[in-house]
Amino acid sequence: MITETVGDLPVPTEADLALHHLPREIAVHDAHMATVPGMNLVETGGAACPAPLPFPITVGAWNLERCLFPEDSAQKVAYCDVVLVSEMDNGMARTAQRNTTRDMAGHLGMGYAYAVEFLELGLGSPIEHEFCTADFNARGYHGNGLMARSALIAPFALRLWGQRQWFSDAEQPRLGERIAVGARLETVAGPMIAVSTHLESACGPEHRERQVRGLIAELDAAFPGMPVLIGGDLNTGNHNNGDWRAEGLFDAARAAGYSIHGGPDDQQTTRPSLITRWPERAMKLDWFLARGLRIGETAIRSSLDGNGRPLSDHDAVVTRVLGLA
Repeated sequence: MITETVGDLPVPTEADLALHHLPREIAVHDAHMATVPGMNLVETGGAACPAPLPFPITVGAWNLERCLFPEDSAQKVAYCDVVLVSEMDNGMARTAQRNTTRDMAGHLGMGYAYAVEFLELGLGSPIEHEFCTADFNARGYHGNGLMARSALIAPFALRLWGQRQWFSDAEQPRLGERIAVGARLETVAGPMIAVSTHLESACGPEHRERQVRGLIAELDAAFPGMPVLIGGDLNTGNHNNGDWRAEGLFDAARAAGYSIHGGPDDQQTTRPSLITRWPERAMKLDWFLARGLRIGETAIRSSLDGNGRPLSDHDAVVTRVLGLA
């Protein structure tokens, strides 16, 4: 578990980025990642009210696909008390070198925690090159975040089990592995743990099930008996013909005492976007897993802005936490 926090993640050095000569082996990858400070810290900041959250608590989980438009994205979830975000850039040319989580939290008046999933060695996909404002990344960080109107207590990050698929990717080479970012939130009825996560897409369901089992086990060890809300892009159905119902992660979560919330079964959570230009792509990827909490209605909210422009290739999934169970 990563628990050390900083107000600003350090800029990667040339040595941090010197990966091309390394053998594409998990042990070599992990030994190098352990030496890169930005991969082993949680960035925190923003402003939040110290008062505990009253119920009902509205929570949004949204994969923002790099977060091309932080202010417009913030406006779409301004009604939320807690926002769990994934695929957030920090110092990437394709998003104008912005710290998108910090900027979004500032617009919302929330505190935030952010951790790096991947240190990207390139500028992204060929389509993403169209959005680049420079031919270099100021930091090259891409990760997950958590924002809230109340204080984020003891923020942390957990790297999920994986096989470092992206370390060897020719088009988008990266250092890192999928991650979860969380913190303790105080409510008027007591504490709860909120976790933003993002499971692997380039794999089958057995891989994601193992990631969920590992995440739950680590949360159990760190926060025994505490109510937990996990939200994010679970990539259900990827490399599985889009069949989210066949994912073993749901049974694994239920066996651990979690309930599953994803809005209407027949409503997908993806759409074509400025980056993902596949009109036939429609999948149900985004979910909440809850334990020790009373959950109300869960809905899927469009990512289109007021002009019909998609802010992401994912719609947001939004739920209401009614109280502690």
